[in-house]
Amino acid sequence: MFSGAGWADDPIEAVERDGSAMVVRLRGELDLANVDRVREALLETAAGDGIDRLVLDLSKVAFVDSTVLGMLVEVRRALGDRPLALVAPGAEVVRALEVTGLIRHLAVHPSVAAALDA
Repeated sequence: MFSGAGWADDPIEAVERDGSAMVVRLRGELDLANVDRVREALLETAAGDGIDRLVLDLSKVAFVDSTVLGMLVEVRRALGDRPLALVAPGAEVVRALEVTGLIRHLAVHPSVAAALDA
C-alpha cells in the first residue's frame, strides 16, 4: 500500500496481489499531473516476480487524458504476453478508450473477479 504526504491526492488507492495477478486500484482524475506516478507504480508492479497479469480497477476513476492513454499503451507493451485488464471504467473513460480505438486492444471487465477469472 502506498502512503505518505499527499496520500489523499494519490491516484493509487491500493496495490494488491491475488495469486499470480496484481490488482491496482486507481482513483480520481488521471492526467498529466499524476501520469508519472501511475506509470512508475504500474511498471514496477508489472516487473514483479511471478506476476502473470495486471488488473487495473478503474471504477473510481472519473477522467483520463491522452497522456494516461499513452501510458496504458506503454504498460501494455511492457507486459509482453501477459494480459492487462481494465475493470469497470466509467462513461468518460470508456469514451476516451472508444475515441482512440484502444477499447479494441485492451480487455475490459465489469469486475475485478471477472478480470481475474478471464
